[in-house]
Amino acid sequence: MSRGGRHAYGALSVLAAGALVLTGCSKGGSDSSGNGKKDQQDAKRQQALIKFGSAADSTGPAAPVPGAKSGGAMEVLQRDSYAHLDPGQIYVSDMMSVAQLLHRGLTGYKATSDDGHQHEVVGDLATDSGTTTDGGKTWKYTLKDGIKFADGTPITSTDIRHTFERLFAPFINQGPTYIQQWLADTSGAAYRKLLPDGPYKGKHLPDSVLQTPDEKTIVFHFKTPHPDLPYALAMAGYSAVSEKGDTKEKYDKAPLVSGPYKIQSFKSGKSMVLVKNTNWDPKTDPIRHQYVDQFNITFNQQFETSTKALLADSGADQTGVSFNNQVDAGNLSQVLKDPKMKSRTVSGYQPYVGQMNINMSHPAMKDKTVREAIAYALPITPFVRAYGGTDAMEVAGGLISPTVSGYDPSFDPWGKKKNPAGDPAKAKALLQKAGKLGMKLTFGYINTPEGQQYSTAMAAGLQKAGFNVQRQEIPAETYYDQVSKLNNNYDIFHTAWGADWPSSSTVIPPLYDGRVIADGAQNYSQVNDPKINSEIDRINKITDPVKAAAEWETLDEYIVKDSVNVVPTAYYKQSQIAGSKVGGLVYDDVIGGVDPRRLFIK
Repeated sequence: MSRGGRHAYGALSVLAAGALVLTGCSKGGSDSSGNGKKDQQDAKRQQALIKFGSAADSTGPAAPVPGAKSGGAMEVLQRDSYAHLDPGQIYVSDMMSVAQLLHRGLTGYKATSDDGHQHEVVGDLATDSGTTTDGGKTWKYTLKDGIKFADGTPITSTDIRHTFERLFAPFINQGPTYIQQWLADTSGAAYRKLLPDGPYKGKHLPDSVLQTPDEKTIVFHFKTPHPDLPYALAMAGYSAVSEKGDTKEKYDKAPLVSGPYKIQSFKSGKSMVLVKNTNWDPKTDPIRHQYVDQFNITFNQQFETSTKALLADSGADQTGVSFNNQVDAGNLSQVLKDPKMKSRTVSGYQPYVGQMNINMSHPAMKDKTVREAIAYALPITPFVRAYGGTDAMEVAGGLISPTVSGYDPSFDPWGKKKNPAGDPAKAKALLQKAGKLGMKLTFGYINTPEGQQYSTAMAAGLQKAGFNVQRQEIPAETYYDQVSKLNNNYDIFHTAWGADWPSSSTVIPPLYDGRVIADGAQNYSQVNDPKINSEIDRINKITDPVKAAAEWETLDEYIVKDSVNVVPTAYYKQSQIAGSKVGGLVYDDVIGGVDPRRLFIK
């Protein structure tokens, strides 16, 4: 899942990776608030197993939030508008957060503690997290009674079949592709051949692949075992879509929802109002609440603006929050140190790893020496500083987060942990060796205050190495849509990615498998390396998670050190604040931020 600008499953790993040594950036631009020990504890906790719940665990209503009461309108200050609301197109953190209120899938993550740290996968629309009797080749789900879309129509197996079949249609190009690939038993984008037009021209997936024998039953048939299916089904991208209510491309702005809230109005880039969905039955939902009458969401609120408003805590801001905006860099250290803000602040370690993508489709970027020059020259200090220094993130060596098994704290091939300012002299020597001194480098950056700040300073570092850097701004709302286009103009651009469920198999294949290169896909660097492709196939067949984690880390090292199609930048942390009248405020490890499902007004 992509972060910022545009998951929201927090990357939780089945197996512990051993002791974590989190080496913070020495020149991040902010004094640490002394949370290093807490960060290590957060990372270790997020490596814990999340179990699959039973039918009893899947029964609603959700356990009440202590002290909660119903009523009132809550102000939500958001930087980025929502580019996608169609579940099949949702694969970015901001949209996945609001999806917690709007959409429901066959399974979901239920918080089993009031601090947002403990979870289990349960049946959401389904009666349980799924049953398999053959190791994960066949999975059976039964729908609950009383589940409906917001227009009052019952949700049936026909809708669930339609939900998955439409994912094969060409216009669905932004969401996850795991289950489509599993159903088609293929890697990359070849899964579309199974149902090229989706269900829109009267064709359907065969019963040997997806079976719906009656209105309540759904059976997935895979040729190879996929024991992770309950995790995958919990992603927002696999939430239910109404067959009768499907408006294809138009669904992206006005979906027919099934969660506790529905969209009353949406003015892209300006505002959104969510009101209670009266056809949502809490007795069917073990995960969500419906305490607040109305969420009034305002977009284009930069981190500094939302932080200032919530710190002031007056008027509507007393009942204000942001689902995704973090505390801005200028206020972060002080907020974390202020004991008066403790009850209004939530913080946590996120699963995201930042990376500077090098566009391998551009001829000039095919020269490995040039890519190595970029890797040595790129300064990480400005990126960390722009978001608040070591309180907000720490310098990354590889592509596997400290929250995921396989993480190796010693891996640092470009010396960024020791020297986050970069090595322009070494980079310049490489560029000279390649005969490319003064070559043009187009740097696409997100048009936010943070993006403007870090891109300016990073460009200056690259220029010291002999590059002629041209910065090009990209609107925040459509940032990931733009950088995921095959024929984009950017030589380098930054993205961040977090695992979709407990495995590095949800990090490396979606980002670096050359067979998934397509418009809207997540192979942002457009790398197509035969070794990476073949290793992905080999490691995906390893059933021992301990051995698999070690092999993914070896492949991670090859990608960073030998392929050099990306340069890791930072591991993310998140701190958010709310108004004094906001109740139910917790940092949820799975969401990777504030849990909107349990909020209420005091």
